[in-house]
Amino acid sequence: MFDHTNIDFDFLFEKYYPGLLFYATQFLDEAEAKDVVQDVFFEFWKKRDTLVISDKIGAYLYRLVYTHSINILNHKKVELKYSNAMVELNDHKINFYESEINNDIIRNIESKEIENEINAAIGKLPDKCREIFKLSYLYDLKNKEISDVMKISLRTVEAHIYKALKTLRKELKHLLLFFILFS
Repeated sequence: MFDHTNIDFDFLFEKYYPGLLFYATQFLDEAEAKDVVQDVFFEFWKKRDTLVISDKIGAYLYRLVYTHSINILNHKKVELKYSNAMVELNDHKINFYESEINNDIIRNIESKEIENEINAAIGKLPDKCREIFKLSYLYDLKNKEISDVMKISLRTVEAHIYKALKTLRKELKHLLLFFILFS
């Protein structure tokens, strides 16, 4: 049996550290290998009074390095699988939102939202102004036709259209950037 009472940590460290480090670098990069070997020595030192090992302390330390290294590799494998799964999920999301069919759906949704905003802004116009604007822009009537139908002067029609356009530009100015970008 190994006598735990006479353990000289410095002696063990100097004797085994280089070999354990070289062994660990067979599995891991140098920084990780150094961490593993230090963890092994720490674990060994912490448990030195409760360990029951024969005089093969070197074999015990090498086995600890092997176990810790394999655990790190397994953990990396799990992280890599998770990372790959996340990349694949993000690729699927990108493909879904970039496909032509879905772009059409998104465009239709955006168009409907824009149409609703425009209709809401038109709905805020004063009654006569709104009526003249609709006749002009939605029913495509000429200003002269509108003045004849509503029995008002051409100048009044033009004034209401000017007022409607001015108000709508102000109300819908946030959509201007959208139209510039996506037109």
